[in-house]
Amino acid sequence: MKRGLLTFGLALATLMAQAQSVKEESAALIKRLLPGYTHSFTVETIAAPGGSDRFEVESRNSKIILRGNNGVSVASALYYYLTNYAHCQVTWNGTNLHLPAKLPMVPRKVVKDTPYKLRYYLNYCTFNYSMSWWDWSRWEKEIDWMALHGINMPLAITGEEYTWYQVYKDLGFTDNELKGFFSGPAYFSWFWMGNLDGWGGPLPQHWMESHFELQKKILARERALGMKPVLPAFTGHVPAAFKEKFPQAKLKATNWKNGFADTYILNSEDPMFARLGKLFLQKQTQLMGTDHYYSADTFNENEPPSDEPEYLSKLSARVYDGMHQVDTAAVWVMQGWLFFSDRQFWREPQTEALLKAVPDNKMLILDLVTEVEPVWKRTRAFYGKPWIWNMLNNFGGNSNLFGRMQEAAQGPALAMKDPNRGKMTGIGLTMEAIEQNPVLYELLTDNTWRHEPINLNEWLPQYIRNRYGKSNTDALKAWEILRKTVYTVPADKYVRDGAESILQARPTLDTFTRWTATKSNYRAQDLLPAWQGLIKAAQDLKNSDGYQFDVVDVTRQVLANYALTVQRKWVDAYRQKNQADFKKYTTQFITLMDDLDVLLATRKDFMLGPWIATARNCGIPPQEKHLYEQNAKDLITLWGDKDCPLHEYACRQWSGLISDFYKPRWQQYFAQLSADMQGKKTFDADAFDKQIKNWEWQWVNARKDYPLTPQGNSVDKAKQIYAKYWPVITLAIK
Repeated sequence: MKRGLLTFGLALATLMAQAQSVKEESAALIKRLLPGYTHSFTVETIAAPGGSDRFEVESRNSKIILRGNNGVSVASALYYYLTNYAHCQVTWNGTNLHLPAKLPMVPRKVVKDTPYKLRYYLNYCTFNYSMSWWDWSRWEKEIDWMALHGINMPLAITGEEYTWYQVYKDLGFTDNELKGFFSGPAYFSWFWMGNLDGWGGPLPQHWMESHFELQKKILARERALGMKPVLPAFTGHVPAAFKEKFPQAKLKATNWKNGFADTYILNSEDPMFARLGKLFLQKQTQLMGTDHYYSADTFNENEPPSDEPEYLSKLSARVYDGMHQVDTAAVWVMQGWLFFSDRQFWREPQTEALLKAVPDNKMLILDLVTEVEPVWKRTRAFYGKPWIWNMLNNFGGNSNLFGRMQEAAQGPALAMKDPNRGKMTGIGLTMEAIEQNPVLYELLTDNTWRHEPINLNEWLPQYIRNRYGKSNTDALKAWEILRKTVYTVPADKYVRDGAESILQARPTLDTFTRWTATKSNYRAQDLLPAWQGLIKAAQDLKNSDGYQFDVVDVTRQVLANYALTVQRKWVDAYRQKNQADFKKYTTQFITLMDDLDVLLATRKDFMLGPWIATARNCGIPPQEKHLYEQNAKDLITLWGDKDCPLHEYACRQWSGLISDFYKPRWQQYFAQLSADMQGKKTFDADAFDKQIKNWEWQWVNARKDYPLTPQGNSVDKAKQIYAKYWPVITLAIK
């Protein structure tokens, strides 16, 4: 009897401590977000029926009561109140938190629960295309954003290199043997996925230690809010020095085929495979704890050595067994990208064999790009495995306006209602980069606390009011056009992501290059009325942060599209040997870049300077700072060395990048074409290609500072550009 009372007492004390922790963390979040209104909110905890997260919002004694079963639920309650009653919004690109002194009351209690047990967030690539240089201050803001938007399952791989360093040191590896293994900070995503070794390095010890400390802060905050972070596990990738240290080990060289050297994969049948997997998870758990979710992607854009189902089945069983030996509660979280990107290899027998070797309740599949191709529909819902519906939307951090708004609004709920959905257990965001197209991410996360598809006719006007702080007819008309153009992909077209601008292409007479495809999902002229509508709304909305971003973003997109029209004109002039027209249109092309650069300089969101400065700030001695600057510049331009086929994959339309990288490339190109037309020197495309690659590599490795603070007024500059270009563009595209 006494033992039973003691057990009950301990359980009660634990629950009370957890409730107190939820209140404290939620209060801290409110203070960070709304420092002048902490007295206006009261946080209370509630139980969640059936394990489904729940929140409640109501008014009592002139205060807003926020209740939830964990910190994420309480934060979601706060955001529900802010968006539905106070008409506010928090996004990466524009925030409206202009609250009245007396907060609006909630007329009747609101109760919300979610049909999605898990709400996943992040892609390996996000950690580099957006997060490479983040400090704790930026991470704290992002974790708050996650909580407000209902995220409870974030990928957490910051500092993974420190754990591996400790494991290999314990195995007797020297720093010199590991020097060529760890990549530079901008390339960890592909290092972790086994695509490359050492590129952008050598990695300083200070980075490993500082980011291990950063990871501890990230995990502590995420867990305190009730999130379940997904930590990494071993998939076989080992250093090249492994074959000298363990000469009997069965290694296979593999190549990502993007201009990088071979990496080495340890055969899963080798006893060292199980040993390494166990050592890594033990060390990681010792250093960081665990929530029992582990990310492991066995073949990310690397084809397995055999397509025999038995081989693939044994492989996945061993990967899972490595987790299970250390943590019997382990759940393997697998990105489903391989089933999308290499469907010729991953046919039904291969996919089924890979998945069925692991117990159903010990594996979770991320349908990584469900809005483009729902792989769950052709795999019988992943052969019984729990899975998550994800929107990817952005590749490489490109700047284009793009998305599938209708799919984001309806896809999750329709999938959840589908009788063939299998064990769909959540929704998620798996974009390669963030800080663009905020409407898509607000929309997808708004599904979290809904059981029915979102009606865009109702949702969009509320989004606009929250974003701009007021309703505006011209802005609403503009957004209806955006919805039908940039945010709609015709059902009969395969479009993976948004079009790039020819401005960002390595100079060419063609209308596109491999990673700067200019073909869009809409006609350029159909976007113009949206631009016009936002400009008309300028006087009314000019003080809104969200409006300022949007009017720059839409103006940017219009100019980026128009560049293709100008390019076609100077290409025609060159081919016809019309020197006057060539000079006229190339001058217009360069002027357009100048105008675009000045416009983008008015918003920090579109500036190169902060990206470079935050990279350098991660280093201490000059050589570290220079390495990080080189990494930062390389990733968004060449990606790898000067011959890397991925150049421009992660291109950005940023002030500083346009004026100092894209523009000089085109100027060098025009100079040689002009000399050719004048009969001074025949244009040699191969020689120019070699020349420009050398110039690009010099730019990547040069030491240079760029502006850190915005210059000029976004709205005024957008209006000036509109006045200059509207008559020109409307005439040119008729």
